[in-house]
Amino acid sequence: MRNMSKIATLESKFPLLAVENHCIISKDADITACFRVHLPELFTVASAEYDAIHSAWHKAIKTLPDFTIVHKQDWFIKENYEPGIAQDGLSFLAKSYQQHFNERPFLNHYCYLFVTKTTKDRMRMQSNFSSLCKGVLVPREMRDKETIHRFMEAVAQFERIVNDSGFIKLQRLSEDDIIGAGEQQGLLEQYFTLSRDAGTPMQDIALAAEEVRIGNKRLCLHTLSDTDDLPAAVSSNTRYEKLSTDRSDCLLSFAAPVGLLLSCNHIYNQYLFLDNSEENLRKFEKSARNMYSLTRYSRANQINKEWIERYLNEAHSYGLSSIRAHFNVMAWADNPVELKQLKNDTGSALALMECKPRHNSIDAATLYWAAMPGNAGDFPAEESFYTFIEPALCFFTEETNYQSSPSPFGIKMADRLTGKPIHLDISDLPMKRGIITNRNKFILGPSGSGKSFFTNHMVRQYYEQGAHVLLVDTGNSYQGLCELIKGKTKAADGVYFTYTEDNPIAFNPFYTDDGVFDIEKRESIKTLILTLWKRDDEPPTRSEEVALSNAVAGYIEHVKQAIAGPSFNGFYEYVQTDYKKELEEKHVREKDFDIANFLNVLEPYYKGGEYDYLLNSDKQLDLLNKRFIVFEIDAIKDHKILFPIVTIIIMEVFINKMRRLKGIRKVILIEEAWKAIAKEGMAEYIKYLFKTVRKFFGEAIVVTQEVDDIIQSPIVKESIINNSDCKILLDQRKYMNKFDDIQSMLGLTEKEKSQILSINMNNDPKRLYKEVWIGFGGTHSAVYSTEVSPEEYLAYTTEETEKLEVMQLARELNGNVEQAIKRIATERREKQNLPVRQAGNY
Repeated sequence: MRNMSKIATLESKFPLLAVENHCIISKDADITACFRVHLPELFTVASAEYDAIHSAWHKAIKTLPDFTIVHKQDWFIKENYEPGIAQDGLSFLAKSYQQHFNERPFLNHYCYLFVTKTTKDRMRMQSNFSSLCKGVLVPREMRDKETIHRFMEAVAQFERIVNDSGFIKLQRLSEDDIIGAGEQQGLLEQYFTLSRDAGTPMQDIALAAEEVRIGNKRLCLHTLSDTDDLPAAVSSNTRYEKLSTDRSDCLLSFAAPVGLLLSCNHIYNQYLFLDNSEENLRKFEKSARNMYSLTRYSRANQINKEWIERYLNEAHSYGLSSIRAHFNVMAWADNPVELKQLKNDTGSALALMECKPRHNSIDAATLYWAAMPGNAGDFPAEESFYTFIEPALCFFTEETNYQSSPSPFGIKMADRLTGKPIHLDISDLPMKRGIITNRNKFILGPSGSGKSFFTNHMVRQYYEQGAHVLLVDTGNSYQGLCELIKGKTKAADGVYFTYTEDNPIAFNPFYTDDGVFDIEKRESIKTLILTLWKRDDEPPTRSEEVALSNAVAGYIEHVKQAIAGPSFNGFYEYVQTDYKKELEEKHVREKDFDIANFLNVLEPYYKGGEYDYLLNSDKQLDLLNKRFIVFEIDAIKDHKILFPIVTIIIMEVFINKMRRLKGIRKVILIEEAWKAIAKEGMAEYIKYLFKTVRKFFGEAIVVTQEVDDIIQSPIVKESIINNSDCKILLDQRKYMNKFDDIQSMLGLTEKEKSQILSINMNNDPKRLYKEVWIGFGGTHSAVYSTEVSPEEYLAYTTEETEKLEVMQLARELNGNVEQAIKRIATERREKQNLPVRQAGNY
């Protein structure tokens, strides 16, 4: 080596000259175009999509000129989640959620791509010609403008081909991204500190054969630089056994073991060296002839000759481009003990790829130096191996960690791999992007799958973001959350209706808070009375429909003129007197409308009748402006008379909100009650609701746990499933033998089936959570974690003993549910001796 000094300044050895027009220019006149790469999310890519990504890279790389280096650099950095606890307006539960995840460690991923135009001589240089070994770096003269212009055109075409694939997005790095601005660290500074933390100072860099050290960080380098280290076969993707079943395959890219699955600080470098392919093949032809002439001296020469000829045959038969490639994993640790563990972990990850782990210490310094953004021209040629573009691309990582939605509206879920909270918009952003055409949701999950926790978690966040939420429940799943909201808002919100003998549900269908009877109000009243009057299998005649419509219209005029107070009793008496006279004057025949029969059937709901309390409530609640309403109807869901009436009233409440609350998000969530609602007489309501709600900034959500119900009910299929573009499924392992029917009914793809069957298969025992699959219109889908804080758990729990514990303590605290939850959650943490971010259970 020419430079024998042990200490030098970074400035004296720095191989880069300038950053201009999104490019890095080196002192050897290499030009590097720099990109940030956006990859698909982990566990969301199918086999055909991996092939499409692989093909896009291949097509793009073939457009680049000879003597170009493609350097893909993936950073995997351990970071801690920083919650936004200081945000204004956070509720008690929202703060507890953020505190629960405070400082949760996770592995973050950043991906960059550098396309470098260099020269034939530079491509052949070995490690002893690295800029590290030169005493003085004298900038070379730039190449002719025509070469630069052609290269930049090729890079632009390369970028367009990759972006047009629809799976990967390349984004040019700005000068500030590369060199930094103000307190913002640039990519070069990050590389020389191996840190993305703002303000990290530059430290001494030790580059030696025995050790490469950046400050206190000791590097461990594993390389794939020889064909002997490679597996016998490669592919664009591989089966991930931990999330696969005998009926489904969970796929990852071939290089995923050294990507997100390697949970330590590391950089994965992928190099493709585009030499002149024809020149390479001529060299191999000459080498093959030499080997042939030497076969008599060694059997190894015969074998080498055969391998070279196979390589040449492949190249000429399929028109493949001969290139060189290299891949390495740079991991680092702060102490020798951790470094030893890193070596084992990295070696194991490479072994999972069926590669031979080779710990490289001799060329570690020059490989670290060459991996500097924009310095790929300094790469030592002896560390590369000959191959073709397609097999080399199999070593590219093709997925990233879960990304938060850019939309301001959404719900908090967790990354299933690391548990990092992510912001997920499952309503507005998919609509805006045209992925879905409505916000309706269909939720399917057996008992114990975490359905109630997910729906509680979702509607609570919808409510806190200004939505009007109406819930139809059959099991007190939302009682805790409703009581908490009621206490917090001092009964301004959190209305809970339930049926008991002492306090039965009662309404007044003729009451409106502002005296307005629009078309929807009139139709809901007619539907209600028709339900009381006729059986499901007894449709009304046309003359009966007209007579009923006239009766309702006539009584509404009486109410508007203050002739009668609005109530069912008033309507009954109007029909019995005024309307009866009107029909007699019109000579309406009995066979056209039997008024005596009509009054006789409705008599049980008139004063003195068995159900006279039901439609004559004197409590005129203004439900239009109540933002969180729960109807708990478990006690009456099988009652043939009460249930249809109550459901119509519920629908009327929501449709009233839907029509009159302009620009406000409305949500109706119907639990198992839909089975009773979706009878023949109620089918039109369901169809109307699911088809119309999207026009009024609303969404209808149906929740069920019985597979047979969705398979056998044509109303569910036609009205609910076909009009719910967002489908949410929980653990389906109980229905493994029936899942083909579910897949067919819901129109799920093979990729979606694989994702759903992987739910809860590889949960982290250190975290307590349940997984949920969310799919949009058959195009976008992923599995997320529903993990909550102990406070949220106590608000959402459906365990009777835990609910009683919370409510009993709340009564002792003058009805303060929030304080009761805080006290119990604190006691549980102290008993388990757990910090906030590790507590909570299911």
